[in-house]
Formats: sequence, C-alpha cells, structure tokens
Amino acid sequence: MDEVFKALADPTRRGLLDELFREDGQTLSALEARVPMTRFGVMKHLKLLEEAGLVVTRRRGREKVHYLNPVPIRLIHDRWVSKYAQPWAAGLADLKATLESTMEKVFEIYIRTTPERLWEAITDGDIRAKYNFGVRVASDWTPGAYLEMVHPNSPDAPLGDGEVVSVDPPRKLVHTLRALWSDDVKAEGTSRVTWDIEQVRDSCRLTVTHDELREGANDELYGGWPMILSGLKTWLETGESLTTPGSLMYG
Repeated sequence: MDEVFKALADPTRRGLLDELFREDGQTLSALEARVPMTRFGVMKHLKLLEEAGLVVTRRRGREKVHYLNPVPIRLIHDRWVSKYAQPWAAGLADLKATLESTMEKVFEIYIRTTPERLWEAITDGDIRAKYNFGVRVASDWTPGAYLEMVHPNSPDAPLGDGEVVSVDPPRKLVHTLRALWSDDVKAEGTSRVTWDIEQVRDSCRLTVTHDELREGANDELYGGWPMILSGLKTWLETGESLTTPGSLMYG
C-alpha cells in the first residue's frame, strides 16, 4: 500500500494515470507526447507506477504498451472506503471498469501464496464460488474441454460458458468466455481470459488478461475483475470471504 500512496502523491504520475484512463494501452512515445516532460522523465514516472502495480506493461512487437491496473485502488477501497460507503458507491470509484472500453483489459495482483495453491483456487469450482460472487466454474481443464459457470440461485440456467484453450499448470490457463447472465452481454459474443501465474519469492503475481473484446464492449463483461481478484487474494491469505458490491448483489 505504501508504494501505491507514494505513486499517487505526485501530480505528474496522476496525470499519466489520467491519460491511461482516457485511452488505455499507450506506448511510451504516445504518453511522452501528452506530457510536458523529457522521455527519460516519463520513463522514470512510469517505472514507479509499474512498481506500485498501478500500471501493467505488455510487449507488442518492438513497442512496450502501458495499461492502467485498477486492482491496487480497488484494494484501498475495500480496506477503508467500503466500510463507510453504501455498497453501490464502490462501483462509482471503479473508474476503469465502468468508463473504459478497449479491446484488451489487463489486471494484476500480488498474493502471498504458492503457484499450486493459486492454481487450485482458480480451477476448483467450490473454491472459486467463495470469491466469484457465488458462481461455480466447472470444467475438466483440458484443452478443448467445455467450461460452465453456474450460480446456486439458478442451477438450470448457466451464467456463462466457454472452452479451455490451453493449460499449463500451475503457470498459465487460457479459456474463452461467453457471458449469458443478461441479454446485453449475450449480444457481445465470445471473449478470451488468460490467467498468468508467476512466483515472486513468497508470493505470486497473478495477471488476468481479458481480451478479444469488442471495441466499446459492455463493461459488465470485465467490470467485476477487481472485486473478484480482491476476493481471491483475501481468501488465499486469510481464509475469509471478502464482502464486495458483487458478492452482496449475487451472493
């Protein structure tokens, strides 16, 4: 948390986050053109934002593309703000999830656990339901296998389905996703979710990339990820469930 507050304390770094909020997935050159600062200065500020987890980067050919990561801000909200605010207010604070629509969304979080335990929490249906708004995800997790999302309140009407694309336990899982919980999201068709697990000493860095989204896609498809990942972190580190607007709405 200290790194996040330190990163947010500087107005230039807040300005860079504002630029990524306005248009996600920008290169260093694009950001440099928008900020009255040398290329080296922009690189220095972006490095601090990456170290705080507020920015995630991906290579695209020779270019390095920067994405705004809302998960650390979500964690601050869950720790301090949500205790005093009405549940619906949390959705207003999640600016990235509610106001942005791009082809690719990247979320990153650090969890004090092992890759094996994290993999189990992602693929075990009963565990998944503890942090995924009560939704149980069922599959045999082999390439080409069917994946189904079911909530106990509507066992005969799946909330989503998909197909397992690739499996590399306990490092990487890729599957498609077809949301079925409302007519609006049904119309969006199929997208893709990639779970990347990297061990960092006594913790794991989990990066979730939700891509193959339609430009301007309904934010119901990806807006819940910060709450889901916050719940996953809380459950693995404490054994307790985290109360979020999503869990109150669907639990």
